[in-house]
Amino acid sequence: MNRWLAKGLAGELTDLYVDSHNSHESHDSSVPEAYRSRSRSRQDFLNRLTGGIRRPGFSMVIAETDSLVGCACGFPVHSDGFWWLGFDGALPRRIEQLTDSGGVFAITSILVRPHPHDEGVARRLQERLLSDHQASLGATLVNQDDHPTLTALRSWGWLDIGEGRRPAGPTMFRALVLPVGERSTAGLDDLARDAWTRWPG
Repeated sequence: MNRWLAKGLAGELTDLYVDSHNSHESHDSSVPEAYRSRSRSRQDFLNRLTGGIRRPGFSMVIAETDSLVGCACGFPVHSDGFWWLGFDGALPRRIEQLTDSGGVFAITSILVRPHPHDEGVARRLQERLLSDHQASLGATLVNQDDHPTLTALRSWGWLDIGEGRRPAGPTMFRALVLPVGERSTAGLDDLARDAWTRWPG
């Protein structure tokens, strides 16, 4: 879905956000909380959605049956370095190369309506969004204190590459990446070994 279609679904997406958020409190789900909006305010969610929609290359995929079941959205990471602003230390060279070549796509949100199989839906949405954009690498940010989410993402193949914070924001984030395809995975072998050392299973 492009930005115009996403804007047309704003009301349904907000309802999905509310259900997804509430499910974290009342539903035993393995969908990472990092992919659930944290604010309880519908208006805050709409503001974030509107801001995301304005980003160049914004895209969304949805899952639906007779109603909206889930969605994933994000945008391409450009070579201007904006996405990695606030990253602590040197960005791994392979990730710099993939960013410069336009091969990195940031997943900023995944929302899934409560269901016993919502982890499978969330993973398929993630995979579809990355494959539609022919991304070599997915990228996301997770609150560093959210250990359950970090553990869940690691089980999905995401690699922790370090920490950082957004400008003027107090929260420290872990930066995670997901190699897509054999070429990307091969280029990040050392990074994968390092991530395993830092986050043992």
